[in-house]
Amino acid sequence: MPRDTLTRDRIVRTAVELLDAEGLEGLNMRALGKRLDSAATAMYWHVKSKDNLVLLATDQVWGELALPDPAAAGWRAAVAAMAADLYGMFTRHPWLVQAFAAHIVYGEGKARHDDHHLAVYEAAGFTEAQADQAAAAVFTYVLGNAAGAAAAASHGRRLAREGGKADEQLHEAMAKAQEIAMGYPRLRARLDTPAAADYAAGPGDAFEFGLQALLDGLERRVRERDGAPEPG
Repeated sequence: MPRDTLTRDRIVRTAVELLDAEGLEGLNMRALGKRLDSAATAMYWHVKSKDNLVLLATDQVWGELALPDPAAAGWRAAVAAMAADLYGMFTRHPWLVQAFAAHIVYGEGKARHDDHHLAVYEAAGFTEAQADQAAAAVFTYVLGNAAGAAAAASHGRRLAREGGKADEQLHEAMAKAQEIAMGYPRLRARLDTPAAADYAAGPGDAFEFGLQALLDGLERRVRERDGAPEPG
């Protein structure tokens, strides 16, 4: 593909596809050029560097997020919807978790989302300082929960590259982890029951439970500040 037929938008969209498939470790200009049928050097005319490309790709997917109106849904429902949407984005694009560990992430899409997130809290009566703290707490909670999905995706890519060897290592590690857990009464009680599979496979329920507990705490702080009685 001649250089003048490339556009930054096309490069960034293709980079997102590559990142979704291969993770942050799989992004390089040669692999990207191959997908675009172009020389790797041609990418630099549009995106300057690999680090800049990661930022552009991050901002591209940040545009997927919705901005619910707290006046229509209520601040708590709006925050819950934004948190669920953010978690969905991280699990669709697990390389984003890697990006936060390796880059200072910024851009128009993220700024748009962050500004609205703060506005939701302020509309509910949070002070600026409280809104900052609440937004940081919810974002950190979502990012921490998404780390498991990112790790699973990374491991899945390694399994695909290494085949049976990595699969054997996984089973061996799981067996050792279970053997250790059986030495602790509460872990053993959860593993040695018919519900053990449910215990290990309920991240969605755990995410919602933790999110609602976090929102309970934020709501209580606002009520205490305003002197309002607890509901019910």
